[in-house]
Amino acid sequence: MSDEHRETGTGWPAAEPTRPEGPAGEPDPRPDAPDPDELSPLAPDEPAERESDAPAGPEAEPEADGSEAAAPVADGSAKRRLTSAGAMIAVLLALLGFTLVVQLKTTSADPTLAATREEDLVRISSDLDSRERRLRQDIATLEESQRQLRSGEQGRQAALEEATRRADELGILAGTLPAVGPGLSVRFEGSGKAISSTRILDAVEELRGAGAEAMQIVGADGTAVRIIASTYFVDADGGVLVVDGRRLSGPFTILVIGDPATMRTALNIPGGVVASVSDAGGTVSVEDREAVEVSQLHAPIKLEHARPVS
Repeated sequence: MSDEHRETGTGWPAAEPTRPEGPAGEPDPRPDAPDPDELSPLAPDEPAERESDAPAGPEAEPEADGSEAAAPVADGSAKRRLTSAGAMIAVLLALLGFTLVVQLKTTSADPTLAATREEDLVRISSDLDSRERRLRQDIATLEESQRQLRSGEQGRQAALEEATRRADELGILAGTLPAVGPGLSVRFEGSGKAISSTRILDAVEELRGAGAEAMQIVGADGTAVRIIASTYFVDADGGVLVVDGRRLSGPFTILVIGDPATMRTALNIPGGVVASVSDAGGTVSVEDREAVEVSQLHAPIKLEHARPVS
């Protein structure tokens, strides 16, 4: 028998003292029972010291797995928001720039009119108004002719009358028929460039633009030339003007049939014929007439290849 058996007197080894416990999970009910934490070999003393040493309040360090991970996520979201906003701003700026470029090109599309003088713009506007009125009158006349041609019994007679009227108009325009009607007598006096071929041609163009229907030019000796679409003007020595091969000496008078008020306005606009001749030292006299006779005829052009179709 060993010594341990003898000490206990029972023959069995001495057992180590054990801590009495109550029901599962409950502390020892004895009043002098030691603190369970003091007997637990797994409860170290360091956590208490760490808790006491840790700073309290808002200065406490944030948890490593919470706040530190949230910061990069927030930064990434902010960067994505900034990138989207920057892209949108860039697109808007590009659209604004494109709009400005288109506006500038549109505004400067016609530099000729932008550099034109005010008196020239007034003349252009007056010519356009006159042409519009003539075109509207032509439209009304053609519509009336169409209505008469479709009227039935009077259709044949109306067609004959329309053909005759059209032939007369073409004859007047071609200078092969005389004409009479209200209009103007325009007299040019001066020397040199004041009544040069350029000035006379400008006057003819202004009168045509204002609705002139028939014209002829008369020299100082009474020589007259019918003015048609193919008429040309050339300066010669001694102030002589050559018109369609015929020599005319000044002063010159243009007899024109048309609306007197419209043609007078076209000649007297700022920067027009009257102003240009006056600036060059000449004079232009414009006289209204109730009946202007354009009697000089132009020889009909001999056709070599064309013939009417029946």
